[in-house]
Amino acid sequence: MAWSWRYEGTNGDAVEGPAESFPNQADAESWIGQTWRELATSGVTTVVLVEDDRVEYRMSLEQPTG
Repeated sequence: MAWSWRYEGTNGDAVEGPAESFPNQADAESWIGQTWRELATSGVTTVVLVEDDRVEYRMSLEQPTG
């Protein structure tokens, strides 16, 4: 089973991002923890963690303002 991230922009449409694959959820989460800022500056607003074709969860990369 492979874990990977899907990337979405502000309107929820898919956007391009690194095509990384991970052997487990922990490795995928560690990687996103190290790269989320770069993704956010490239226009990614939401990431979706998937195991093969099953969605585990989605997470916003947007920072609160104020």
